[in-house]
Amino acid sequence: MDARYIADENGKPMSVILPIEEYEGMLGELEELEDIRAYDEAKAALERSEDEVIPLDQAMREVREGKVTGA
Repeated sequence: MDARYIADENGKPMSVILPIEEYEGMLGELEELEDIRAYDEAKAALERSEDEVIPLDQAMREVREGKVTGA
C-alpha cells in the first residue's frame, strides 16, 4: 500500500492519503463484504423461520403493484 499520512502537531497520524486506485479497490471490497453480510443475515432469518421465500416473479409483481417498497 502506497499511503501517506497527515499528522497533527504532536506527530499523531490523523488522516491517510491513498492513490485513487487503492481507495476504489477498498470501496469495492467493502461493498462485497456488505453483500456477503446481507446474504448471511437473510439466510439466518430463513433458517430461524423469521422470513419467507416467495418466487421471484411474485416478488417483482408485488413491487410493481406498489405492495412492497425497497427497504
